[in-house]
Amino acid sequence: MKFLVIGSGMMGSALAYDLVHSDGVEKVILADINFDRAKNCADSIGKMVEPTPLDINYYDNVIDTMSKVDAVCGASSYNHNLLLTKAAIETGVHFCDLGGNMEVVEKQLSMDSKAKSANVCIIPNCGLAPGLAGILAAEGARQFDAVHDIHLRVGGLPKNPKPPLNYQIVFSVEGLINEYIEPAEVIRNGELKEVPSMEDLEEIEFPPPFNKLEAFNTSGGVSKLTHMFRGKVQNLDYKTIRYKGHCEKIKTLIDLGFTSSEPVMIGNSLSTARELFQELLKKKLPSSGPDVVLLRVWITGIKSNQKRTLTYEMIDYFDDKTKFSAMMRTTSFPTSIIAQMIVRGIITERGVFTPEQCVPLQPLLEELKKRSIIINSSIR
Repeated sequence: MKFLVIGSGMMGSALAYDLVHSDGVEKVILADINFDRAKNCADSIGKMVEPTPLDINYYDNVIDTMSKVDAVCGASSYNHNLLLTKAAIETGVHFCDLGGNMEVVEKQLSMDSKAKSANVCIIPNCGLAPGLAGILAAEGARQFDAVHDIHLRVGGLPKNPKPPLNYQIVFSVEGLINEYIEPAEVIRNGELKEVPSMEDLEEIEFPPPFNKLEAFNTSGGVSKLTHMFRGKVQNLDYKTIRYKGHCEKIKTLIDLGFTSSEPVMIGNSLSTARELFQELLKKKLPSSGPDVVLLRVWITGIKSNQKRTLTYEMIDYFDDKTKFSAMMRTTSFPTSIIAQMIVRGIITERGVFTPEQCVPLQPLLEELKKRSIIINSSIR
């Protein structure tokens, strides 16, 4: 099996690493507009990774690079995913990406018939949430005769939080801000609706040393779950987990206009408050250091005439051996596994699907366990 990873940042480097350490993978091409970054990353992983320069704006070069592999993993900005989907269909190769923006995902889903005609499988929104969390929710729901509620709670946190935000950059700042400002889709009392992000603050508790944390609405985490379960459940929602106090501070900055995309003059240059805010977060927040990813998904419904609750829970930590953050592991490793599932024929669907629509849970859990990512389940 041969794979192409586009983007050699945090997620792309972990993707390439996992692919070359998987059975049956012959070669991984690691492409980036910054060749030096791709080369340094490839050198740190091993000889099976071939770095190559690639500017996504040069479409013919994208086609040519894709034609050398069986499947492509997109680990660059979500703004590139529609073009990469088009290129993958034209080339006749499978494609997975990390998602991050539902408007882009909807446009990708509209290319389903073209993907079917090309006999390829396109899966946007792979990763953690959207991605793994949604697969757990969808498969968990299948264990019930009738489902009442589905709740997803996920968060990437610094192991050693520092004020003022008690947060460190564990993935794209662009994607982070997008999650905080776009409306969140939920099902409430049987109705599909949009609600503001950064609202509906609740307390959530994990085992020590985490104890009591907070969770609040953010966009994108449900992927297509709300449409899959519309008319089938009473309540379905996704919230992001943070240390207490984070939501109030970020919401204050949003209310002050720090995430506005309206152009403003700063000196002699034209910019936006959001662009400035992104740069400030990159400069002021730590982007390294040990982190942890917390996940809890629970489904309530009727099974064998009894009301039951099925809960999935995961706590994953920074890996001292590989120096991969928990967020890199829990985002990139599922994406690598899903791409391999397509090429191996474990996923046989052709067209465009989100992970919760087509990825079988048990093989995914088995592969994650090999990587020491353990998801526990309980039913009561």
